[in-house]
Amino acid sequence: MALNLRQKQTECIIRMLNLNQPLNQSGTANEEVYKILIYDRFCQNILSPLIHVKDLRKHGVTLYFLIDKDRKPVHDVPAVYFVQPTQSNIQMIIADTSRSLYDTFHLNFSSSIPRPLLEELASGTLKSSSVEKVSKVHDQYLEFVTLEDNLFSLAQQSTYVQMNDPSAGDKEIEAIIEKVASGLFCVLATLGVVPVIRCPRGGPAEMVASLLDQKLRDHLLSKNNLFTEGGGFMSSFQRPLLCIFDRNFELSVGIQHDFRYRPLVHDVLGLKLNRLNVQGEKGGMKSFELDSSDPFWSANSSLEFPEVAVEIETQLNKYKRDVEEVNKRTGGGSGAEFDGTDLIGNTKHLMNAVNSLPELTERKQVIDKHTNIATALLGQIKERSIDAFTKKESDMMMRGGMDRAELMAALKGKGTKMDKLRFAIMYLISTETINQSEVESVEAALNEAEADTSAFQYVKKIKSLNVSLAASANSASRSNIVDWAEKLYGQSISAVTAGVKNLLSSDQQLAVTRTVEALTEGKANPEIDSYLLLDPRAPKSSSGGGSHVKGPFREAIVFMIGGGNYVEYGSLQELTQRQLTVKNVIYGATEILTGSELVEQLGVLGKKMGLGGRVGSASSSGH
Repeated sequence: MALNLRQKQTECIIRMLNLNQPLNQSGTANEEVYKILIYDRFCQNILSPLIHVKDLRKHGVTLYFLIDKDRKPVHDVPAVYFVQPTQSNIQMIIADTSRSLYDTFHLNFSSSIPRPLLEELASGTLKSSSVEKVSKVHDQYLEFVTLEDNLFSLAQQSTYVQMNDPSAGDKEIEAIIEKVASGLFCVLATLGVVPVIRCPRGGPAEMVASLLDQKLRDHLLSKNNLFTEGGGFMSSFQRPLLCIFDRNFELSVGIQHDFRYRPLVHDVLGLKLNRLNVQGEKGGMKSFELDSSDPFWSANSSLEFPEVAVEIETQLNKYKRDVEEVNKRTGGGSGAEFDGTDLIGNTKHLMNAVNSLPELTERKQVIDKHTNIATALLGQIKERSIDAFTKKESDMMMRGGMDRAELMAALKGKGTKMDKLRFAIMYLISTETINQSEVESVEAALNEAEADTSAFQYVKKIKSLNVSLAASANSASRSNIVDWAEKLYGQSISAVTAGVKNLLSSDQQLAVTRTVEALTEGKANPEIDSYLLLDPRAPKSSSGGGSHVKGPFREAIVFMIGGGNYVEYGSLQELTQRQLTVKNVIYGATEILTGSELVEQLGVLGKKMGLGGRVGSASSSGH
């Protein structure tokens, strides 16, 4: 059976809401207990895409509060806490127990609580004589946000900046690597699988892979083993392959414009935690939810936008025909809207009509929702020429550059400052050699548009570093700047320019997808033969090349350090449709970023390196 992360995480949360009791067939606890739920902001974001208010009610949660809000005592009721194991949360829990706010305290931490904090909790509750109030303490290993069955985010913001910050010391880098590896460990613990790990050598991907391998090895030796798949030898068909990459592996995908429905909704309308707000027809904002419970979204989110518009029209016409049919059968009028008032006449058809009412109403709501979203998108597309940017960027990557007149026309035409900045960076990445006078014209056009050019300057600087690095690779002398560049990117120093060779082959397949396809097939391939192979279940000495784990693999987990996006996610899901070996791919990242958010992070790095641009706040947060 295919791994389903959303289902697994939801099951863990429901068990937690039922005081970690075993659940019966209907998915509820045998004994219903009314309780209160307390969470912090981070855990609220974990719950938000998975559990709705009606679900909370079903599992006996009558009240729910943020931990840092002022709360009144509620006696004779147990409280379920779901929070990150942080110092401030521990202090608030100790304060709550000492005031006896609730009858008993069921503490659930989103990841493993460090020993010093556990000791602080124990001594704090002992001092206030409230230790008996704490019923249980659980490590839940749920420190990630699942957005779809096969999509997750560790919700670790600005990782790209932190990983590539020239002023970051070893300690800071190690702390980030630890945080990323712990988040991935939570995902694997929730799925209950120990994967075979592959990644490019050098840079953040190898650092995370090595640490995760060590964490899994240590855990497999402990008594309380979370991985129930059974030890010993298992065929690689049953174990998933975990492929870890760093955003610099293919920077361009995170920046380019895209014309498919899901990436457009994310990029243009700001889809966050599966929710978005759209201007309603009569003014005012409308809030919509987009997830697997929406059949139209599930079926059409990977289509190009014009195809989605046609599909909305088709669904609307089908709805009208079905309403007409019901009205005809029941002797009602032939109006397109169906309100149920004309149900007089043929009693035989009456019941059928009544039964089809809820389904028709639901279909109409879905059609209205997507009509609203498509209208909002269309307005932005026309205003900003997003379709033109998408096509030109794709052409640039294919041809390795662009005609100067066309380039300048695009920079002086429609589009926001950010659209033009993204387009200019795509131009930089796509050209093999930098034409100085052309680059100066591009900079002048960006300044004219009053865009902050620090992100552009940053990519230009890294690109010129790569060129000089390639030139000096054969000579023995290496300057400080090259050493610095090595520290920054490990062996993937040429990664930014590799975006050119990496990005689009003739069939426009992304480098990540192409690489994952090769890795899951497990055949000899010069592109991936140098990749690191780690198997946490194999003896340490043989880990480098245990032949039994070479593949093929039916399932893969693909993880992107420094920010993922819906373009890559869509591309990997398409891979499972058209390829015979891999049947299921779960995609995750430190955070899911729009093109603008990634460019803002590049801009922060540019400023840290003292590179130009208008100073503007660069707040960036994916989800």
